[in-house]
Amino acid sequence: MRARTIKVTPLRQNCTVLENQETGHAVVFDPGGDVPELLQVLEGLTVDAILLTHGHFDHAGGADALRESLVRRQTTPVALIGPDKRDDFLLRSIVEQAQAFGLYDLQDAHPDRFVEDGETIALPGLTLEVAHCPGHTPGHVVFISREDKLAIVGDTLFRGVVGRSDFAYGDHEALIAGIRRSLLSLPDDFIVLPGHGLPTMIGEERHNNPFLT
Repeated sequence: MRARTIKVTPLRQNCTVLENQETGHAVVFDPGGDVPELLQVLEGLTVDAILLTHGHFDHAGGADALRESLVRRQTTPVALIGPDKRDDFLLRSIVEQAQAFGLYDLQDAHPDRFVEDGETIALPGLTLEVAHCPGHTPGHVVFISREDKLAIVGDTLFRGVVGRSDFAYGDHEALIAGIRRSLLSLPDDFIVLPGHGLPTMIGEERHNNPFLT
């Protein structure tokens, strides 16, 4: 499985594409915007699903438009999945969130279904475990591929820091508890793909992240 990161929106959010190079199937995580650029990256691939870690505009604002464009191009379904239903209020206010940053080309997101803590998502060539990790937002989830030793973590854990929790709906204690429960329980050699910035490793954050040591 090949992982690629495309930085989207002025917030430089990491949209992640997991591509099975043998079959040409792919999964997209957190397409926050810049849909034309994402369509170029996905040219020649069959996208089976778009997955959302949480409801902030820079992570989900391009999801509906990307799905619609892919369905027209592929003529096959593209499931829009996640996050936890507790982020529905954010998914329905993306236009408002984006306009506060001077962005007017993003859309509210309408998942086919939400996810629940502990469930497994089976896609062609890829199995993902879902873990609810609130604190940055109430319904934030992370996606874990044990076979590929990957964790797609949205805005929970970053290299040397953790996600913001200073929103009205944020909860720092819940964020730290969720990271410890869902991510630090993974082996040290798991790669962490965060929503912004550079990748890191579980072992690196376990031993050196000042918020977690």
